[in-house]
Amino acid sequence: SDRDWSSDVCSSDLFLYLIHILLVMPKAFVLMNAELGSEDSIVSELKSIDGVKEIYQVYGVYDIVAQVESETMEKVKETITWKLRKLNGVKSTLTMIVME
Repeated sequence: SDRDWSSDVCSSDLFLYLIHILLVMPKAFVLMNAELGSEDSIVSELKSIDGVKEIYQVYGVYDIVAQVESETMEKVKETITWKLRKLNGVKSTLTMIVME
């Protein structure tokens, strides 16, 4: 056909979507121990932190699990070290970096 695909917005959007799917961003899971009664406020604060993609309150040895994802592993580490671990009520953390 004579269609000019280079000017088609849909095909460029599809291309960008496929590139995003193919690129795997560095991620980690952070298991957090919270002071008794501080879980809800920690979850609230986690929701406002850039790079925190998922948050779960859990039963067991840990109280909260957060998934952190960013463009670089350095940013993932900075988010965990300087934001998650500094939240009021966080007693301790265990970080698991995902291998990809």
